[in-house]
Amino acid sequence: MDEEYDVVVLGTGLKECILSGLLSVDGLKVLHMDRNDYYGGESTSLNLVQLWKKFRNSDKPPAHLGSSRDYNVDMIPKFMMANGTLVRVLIHTDVTKYLYFKAVDGSYVYNKGKVHKVPATDMEALKSPLMGIFEKRRAGKFFSYVQGYDESDPRTHQGIDLTRVTTKELIAKYGLADDTIDFIGHAVALHRDDRYLNEPALDTVKRMKLYAESVYRFQGGSPYIYPLYGLGELPQAFARLSAVYGGTYMLSKPECKVEFDEEGKVIGVTSEGETAKCKKVVSDPSYLPNKVRKIGKVARAISIMSHPIPNSNDSHSVQVVLPQKQLGRKSDMYVFCCSYSHNVAPTGKFIAFVSAEAETDNPELELRPGVDLLGPVDEIFYDTYDRYEPVNEPSLDNCFISTSYDATTHFESTVLDVLNMYTMITGKVLDLSVDLSAASAAQE
Repeated sequence: MDEEYDVVVLGTGLKECILSGLLSVDGLKVLHMDRNDYYGGESTSLNLVQLWKKFRNSDKPPAHLGSSRDYNVDMIPKFMMANGTLVRVLIHTDVTKYLYFKAVDGSYVYNKGKVHKVPATDMEALKSPLMGIFEKRRAGKFFSYVQGYDESDPRTHQGIDLTRVTTKELIAKYGLADDTIDFIGHAVALHRDDRYLNEPALDTVKRMKLYAESVYRFQGGSPYIYPLYGLGELPQAFARLSAVYGGTYMLSKPECKVEFDEEGKVIGVTSEGETAKCKKVVSDPSYLPNKVRKIGKVARAISIMSHPIPNSNDSHSVQVVLPQKQLGRKSDMYVFCCSYSHNVAPTGKFIAFVSAEAETDNPELELRPGVDLLGPVDEIFYDTYDRYEPVNEPSLDNCFISTSYDATTHFESTVLDVLNMYTMITGKVLDLSVDLSAASAAQE
């Protein structure tokens, strides 16, 4: 360990593992350390015994739940957009060869106490029970406009400059009702709150296009894909990539202390009496607590069930978005469900999560609208974790710190953080203009 590296990465969470993979591919000499004896950090997957130890202080889960090793319970559950940025990163780095994906069955939205499939195209809008007959026509026209929109072709713009017109103004042109705006903004464009309505419409239109393109990719019932055996496979796949390109991994390294010179710049990381010299440090917030601030808290419920989520067409994997307005909240709530069909539970078992940005100190009460959608549960755990963001200036100290994972059950915000960090570290923008047909080979 007593040698010099370009970058030392602290923590094996998904963001840190993606970065160590990308930086190794770029030819940088990378040392990757973690105080834990397992990969994944905050975003690890647990078997049943580990889950019981974490939440029940016991290593004896009930026998009726099946074998412990058949469970892979994600601590930060998220689906991937089939056409999204994370899939592009996986293809760009060739990490797809380490992973198998399967399409997610369903994408749903909560409206007036009921769960409905999310219409993503003009054809689906015409069939949706979310809207009356006249509203369907208006929504169909809006979806048609969005699907036809091409940023580089003014003929598709219909004289509207989406960089100047707000989302609210664009939607007003189509006369859509509030409930329709609600599911488009939150369950298709995946905005977390209603601030987007007063921002330029281009971002929302691009998000809607991504959703529709992702639905078409695998012709599934949703735009999402998810790896077999859970998300714990992702950090390990990027770790393997880093190793192939010469990266060095060390787990179970206690007290990784970042060392600075008199100007406050990183010079190395010390653990167990040895110092790895380096020019830059990449880390999750827990390794540099004096350079981050708390920005919120996520509340979540984790449940083990013996049935799919009711009213989801018996989907074995599904996301349900509960828009903030439907619940009288400041931000959305999310339900995520996967099952034995993705090899994360024994046959016949389902794992469901309800997550939200915590707005109270009572997760059990706060998450009830989502938990009520699950039907009977075999076991349920409640949990909260704090979210942090960096407050340092990387150009002054050469510390590049990731932001904690949010409550969303998809990866778009996570990957944007990684790409921004990559650009700050290297001064380059990652070229992700890859042929996405290659990804189909990675899907089971």
